[in-house]
Amino acid sequence: MQQNFEMRTEKNTIILGLMSGTSLDGLDLALCKFSGNYEFKILKAKTVSYSQAWKNGLSGAQHLSAEKYFELHANYGKFIAQEINLFLQDAPEKPAAIASHGHTIFHQPHLGFSTQLGCGATIAANTGITTVCDFRSLDVAMGGQGAPLVPIGDKLLFGNYAACLNIGGIANISFDKNGNRIAYDICEANMLLNFLAEKNGKPFDKNGDMARAGKINSDLLNVLNSLSYYSESGAKSLGREWFEKNTLPLIEKSNLNTNDLLATSTEHVAQIISDELNKENIKNVFITGGGAFNSFLIERITSKTTTEIILPEAQTINFKEALIFAFLGYLRLNETVNTLSSVTGAKSNSVGGVVCFM
Repeated sequence: MQQNFEMRTEKNTIILGLMSGTSLDGLDLALCKFSGNYEFKILKAKTVSYSQAWKNGLSGAQHLSAEKYFELHANYGKFIAQEINLFLQDAPEKPAAIASHGHTIFHQPHLGFSTQLGCGATIAANTGITTVCDFRSLDVAMGGQGAPLVPIGDKLLFGNYAACLNIGGIANISFDKNGNRIAYDICEANMLLNFLAEKNGKPFDKNGDMARAGKINSDLLNVLNSLSYYSESGAKSLGREWFEKNTLPLIEKSNLNTNDLLATSTEHVAQIISDELNKENIKNVFITGGGAFNSFLIERITSKTTTEIILPEAQTINFKEALIFAFLGYLRLNETVNTLSSVTGAKSNSVGGVVCFM
């Protein structure tokens, strides 16, 4: 059955979308204006880079006690609220609401939960602005993966492209098939590449230059490409836990230098992505996320597929996910479906997100 979406209002609404990805690049803020016919405009956008203290805190949150975890949850909410207040000081217009993804720490839908740091109530209380948060839990409770959530925005805001590919900490894709939007996480991407770049004292591999200087190790490449996740079908998603359990041990036990690890890992990411494009006969793909700036990675993907690669302007590359979370908040406030069961595997579509009204 084909999916239909009907807004309950045509009213123009301004929403501030927030996104913090698994690559720990920083907190993305995008102030967006939406109308009922799914037109949008980004009014202002900014990335707040994380201090080393916040990087350490977020990357190690899974090891905290329950008490310390919830203390961090509240403190990170206060940090987000402070950054929002600074961001909005010279904004052209003020938002009717905030839509916050939070920072994913535990993503285990098979156990019935997916948790994101950054207390929405704390954000609302410290900004005085209605805040939508916790977008994943309802879908997970309905038997879904709780991810990816972006595909409904891909469909309604960027539907003129055959597919949308985001290369962030994790690479995910969405496209229409048999009248429905489907999507899934393809493979880890910047989560892996940034981890390796940090071994060379860099936050990321700019333009893929370190990978370009390295040599591909075919043995490691074959092992990475053979991980069982890549042969799974249907709704599926990845998280930090999968990376730490499956990929990281293979990397850490190898005796390769960092550039060779980056060369091999970049080739791995490019191979898995291009395999998906080829398998689904994707005519063209709209690529966003930090990986879109990795020219070597894009070259390697392009060399392995006949799919047309489309790279938008820098603002869309950087802020598409924050834009779409603003859109998810817009749909939630209009009581319109914002989570697709055809993507997540849940028993039905849903209107996800907890609203803290102010």
